[in-house]
Amino acid sequence: MFDIDWTSLALPFAYISVLGGSLYTFSTVYRKRKAFENANLEPWFPPHLQRNIYLTLLHMEPEAGQEKAPKVPDSVIRAALLRRAVEDIRRIIQIRTSKQALNTLLQRGSVGDDLNQRFTRAEKEIEEELRDVVTEANALAPGWGQTIFQSANEIAANTMLRTRLEEIDDRAATDKEWWEKRREAIKKDFMKELEEETSTKGSTKGVSDDEGVLVDSATPVSTPSGASKKKKGKK
Repeated sequence: MFDIDWTSLALPFAYISVLGGSLYTFSTVYRKRKAFENANLEPWFPPHLQRNIYLTLLHMEPEAGQEKAPKVPDSVIRAALLRRAVEDIRRIIQIRTSKQALNTLLQRGSVGDDLNQRFTRAEKEIEEELRDVVTEANALAPGWGQTIFQSANEIAANTMLRTRLEEIDDRAATDKEWWEKRREAIKKDFMKELEEETSTKGSTKGVSDDEGVLVDSATPVSTPSGASKKKKGKK
């Protein structure tokens, strides 16, 4: 049969083993490093205050000297969950409006990969948040998870509209003041132009009168005595 020289094959096997171990070690270290960097990235959104309030109300602990925690009314818990859903709607709108601009900047190379990783992580977090809100809503009231975001969307739209109207009201006084100043400036400019035009017409009229006087003085005037002398000469 065949004789296998294990001594000559030991070196290739050792090389393959060392290479495989090196690749495995590099892959493990690289994944841990990337996970550490992703964990230390600045979050895309600030802390979710509405979610923290809801969880605090849902899991209230008893105060010192009390055996049971105070019971929070269901209406308060539902209102807190609805406010949490409204904040989620606002974040969804922000993600949708920022995604196209971010993709454009990434294609141009204007931003780094860290910003894209932050955005991707924010998308995953908001997806998990939406599922969590639906689960909590169905736990509080069966079937509420199907309509909670519809109600939250209406509340968010009304809030944005109210904020916009308040901004318009705040700007009304400033715009009115600006228009009053602009109107006064236009009025002053108009009166100035009118005075200049009036003064120009007056000076032109004075010059024409002076010219008429000069012409009359230069023209010889015939007197009655001169005419009678001519008649005597003819006789």
